[in-house]
Amino acid sequence: MAVPAPFRQHSVVIEPRTGDGPYGPVYGPEVTVTGCWVEDKRQYVRDASGAEVLSESSVYTDPGVDCPPGSRVTLPTRVALAISTAHMDAGAGPLAPLAHVVIACT
Repeated sequence: MAVPAPFRQHSVVIEPRTGDGPYGPVYGPEVTVTGCWVEDKRQYVRDASGAEVLSESSVYTDPGVDCPPGSRVTLPTRVALAISTAHMDAGAGPLAPLAHVVIACT
C-alpha cells in the first residue's frame, strides 16, 4: 500500500487527454480514482517541454494510475489540468510498498 490509510480520503476523476481535435483537446473516458490524497500546495514543477510552471495541487495515488500531461482532473474542489505525472518506483526490495504516483495539477 503506497498511500497510508489515514491519507486515503479523497477521490478524483481523470479524463486522459488522447490528442487534439478541431475544437481543442480530446479526452478519453473518465476514470475514477479512489483512495488517494490531494494536497493543495503551490510548487514549481517541469512540464512535458521542460519549462518550469506553477502547480497548485498534487494528487498522490497508488502505482498504475495513468494520467498523461494535459488530462482533465476533477479534484474535490475544482477541475484542473495535469502538468506532469511522476511514477515513484521503489524497486523490489524492502521499500517496494512505498511506490506511488504523483500527479502535478494546475
